[in-house]
Amino acid sequence: MSNVWQVQDAKARFSELLETSLVKGPQIVTKRGVEAAVLVPIEQWRQLERTNKPSLKELLLTPEARTDTLTPQRKARRRRKPPDFK
Repeated sequence: MSNVWQVQDAKARFSELLETSLVKGPQIVTKRGVEAAVLVPIEQWRQLERTNKPSLKELLLTPEARTDTLTPQRKARRRRKPPDFK
């Protein structure tokens, strides 16, 4: 069997899909002929996460600012009319 599964086959034979993923590596699931997801063994997933996560040192030494993602957008404020004391 190839490493591409249609979604209905993946649902019907999930145990086989899982076992194939563990033995042969990542398995692609398609939905209406378009690649939609990949099932990978957990160790391979953890390795991908480790390699893509920057260290604290790398974060601190990057030249670009990262504050845009840390600060929420300000909303437009409505101001009340000042009271009329006449």
